[in-house]
Amino acid sequence: MSDWLIYTGNAREPHDGVDRLPPPPPWRAFDGGPPLPVPDGDSGNRHQATAYRPSDDAVRQVNAALYLRRPLLVTGPPGTGKSTLAYAVAHELRLGPVLHWPITSRATLRDGLYQYDPLTRLYAASRETGTDDIGRYIRLGALGTALLPHDRPRVLLVDEIDKSDIDLPNDLLTIFEKGEYEIPELARLAEPTADVLTADTGGARVTVTGGRVRCAAFPLVVMTSNGEREFPPAFLRRCVTLELRQPSDERELAAIVREHLGDLADRSEDLVRRFLARAANGTLATDQLLNAVYLCRHADAADRHDLADRLMPYLTGTADDD
Repeated sequence: MSDWLIYTGNAREPHDGVDRLPPPPPWRAFDGGPPLPVPDGDSGNRHQATAYRPSDDAVRQVNAALYLRRPLLVTGPPGTGKSTLAYAVAHELRLGPVLHWPITSRATLRDGLYQYDPLTRLYAASRETGTDDIGRYIRLGALGTALLPHDRPRVLLVDEIDKSDIDLPNDLLTIFEKGEYEIPELARLAEPTADVLTADTGGARVTVTGGRVRCAAFPLVVMTSNGEREFPPAFLRRCVTLELRQPSDERELAAIVREHLGDLADRSEDLVRRFLARAANGTLATDQLLNAVYLCRHADAADRHDLADRLMPYLTGTADDD
């Protein structure tokens, strides 16, 4: 691997290499502040992060996104480690807990930025006296928290963006280009400064001044897609893209099983070969193989292959289907 790589793909050896990143391109420089430290804590999925085995292409594209301060759009079939990649990067580079935004067809840009609860605020005002603390009723979403002026990039996982409404990718363009957003409920106050809640656990609050949030270090945005839709050209050209594939080599699969299961992977060669043979006729995911290996090591099954097959149903039609 070249010395230019910040993320090396070895999450078993966390390091502070992200501090070696050069200044961003002039068109991707942001000046938010005052700087905030990245919260303490692991990525949120330690086992998956340390067991993950990225391809050389994945390592290069992650580094490209880090250097260019651009979102990373990761496509591929289920079970190829699209989401796990985000946790592996956060763990290796010590970037704190991953901020997770799962996308549905009803997700809107504001859902990712923040939520405001005016009814609870109104109820509290009718029962309490004293200063109205509006920040208690504003909680930043995963995207909104990622864009806080952290001194290191946060990792934001936008999971299954291809499930979103058709407008969401375009709505994200402005946010990704500007690296900032406004909270109108704060901006229109006479004193538009408040300590608002964040998406991080523990009830953390941060000060938002002037009703506006602007990043300092652009977050590593990992957007996953199962390839169920196409994205607008304007969106694609602002992303670094990565396509993941299912492992198709027996040695590669055996290594993945060993990383996850250790000694439990002993004598699993026949299940690895069976998985590969079945995968030639339909879509399977690697985690199905892991489940089969684990259970077959513990279950007293007369026919372990039949048990494994039941744990590895095809996720799509077989090659013989019309």
